[in-house]
Amino acid sequence: MHINFAMWRKASWELIKMDNKKEWDALDVISKWLIATRSAVTTVTIYSCIIAGFLAWRDDYFSWLPWIIVTLGLFIAHGTNNLLNDYTDFSRGVDKDNYFRTQYGVHPLVQKFWTKENQIKWFIVSGVLATLSGVFALVYTSFDPYIIGLFAFGALVLLFYTWPFKYWGIGELSIFLIWGPIMIGAVYVVLALGSGGDISNVFKVALAGVPFGLSVASINIGKHIDKMEDDKKKGVGTFPVRVGQTFARYTNIASIGIAYGVIFYLVATGYFSTLMLLVIFAAQRAMYAVAVLTKPRPDAAPKGFETFWPTWFSGFCFYHNRMFGGLFILGIFLDTVARKLTLPININMLGAIALGIGLIYAVVQMQMAKAKAKPAA
Repeated sequence: MHINFAMWRKASWELIKMDNKKEWDALDVISKWLIATRSAVTTVTIYSCIIAGFLAWRDDYFSWLPWIIVTLGLFIAHGTNNLLNDYTDFSRGVDKDNYFRTQYGVHPLVQKFWTKENQIKWFIVSGVLATLSGVFALVYTSFDPYIIGLFAFGALVLLFYTWPFKYWGIGELSIFLIWGPIMIGAVYVVLALGSGGDISNVFKVALAGVPFGLSVASINIGKHIDKMEDDKKKGVGTFPVRVGQTFARYTNIASIGIAYGVIFYLVATGYFSTLMLLVIFAAQRAMYAVAVLTKPRPDAAPKGFETFWPTWFSGFCFYHNRMFGGLFILGIFLDTVARKLTLPININMLGAIALGIGLIYAVVQMQMAKAKAKPAA
């Protein structure tokens, strides 16, 4: 067995499909963990922690070591949740009969790559590592009540998301809260309190986490719309199952729109500079997602989308989230750097100039693409 760095990278970027047990057995431990925990999706946790880190840096509360420990802990906790999710659904008889979850990536239990006992061992090891990170955060902040409360809420979602939250139709709401205002706010509070700072700014920090939380929740809502027919048969009462496909689709459209709206509000009120408006360059992907969400899910994979099927709504929302999250982080980084440097130009003017250059570049690229696509005379 050798360390497969290429698989680490691949599994962190895309959901892996694999049918050969010998190929699975030949993988190293880290590769198996990344694939089994669907780390291509759990990277959203790292995004949330990066956002919190930049906001803490902006307020002079950032410290590398606690940020790395907490980020790794939360990343592992997210993976632990996915292991528990698969174990619970498999044990309840949900993940079988070609169920949605078994179609888009490796499911070690369904494919008999390992046993339920193996899954429990992986869950325990991951859970212990995540817990150690939580203990560090508690000690680092002198067992602050805010941290205890936030971590308790996170643990509640970790343990009960699969059942009963998802079955009650509130799983999507918990996803928004955890990966948006709760996680971003919690990491910020850990860094602030640990460095002797105050947390009077935490409400605005939590509000700043709303756009990213909504973009993550849109993936989850999209996934649950994609598999709602199977969920109905299995008795899984997700939000789309309870409200219907049409209402769920337009709720998802609203979540994408509100994410941009909150950013505009934070820019207008001065919490962010105009540099944050760089996120509008993800608007094209947002429009793709919205266009797809305005129509019912097709019964079969449209031509050209066979590789990504059965993900449909979730696929387009994930496609948007990757760019939106990246630009959101870039905007916060540039906003923070500009505030910390003494510049001969107003920060909002700088943002307007950057936005203008970006728009010109986008228009030029569109014109070049049109010219290239135009048939020769």
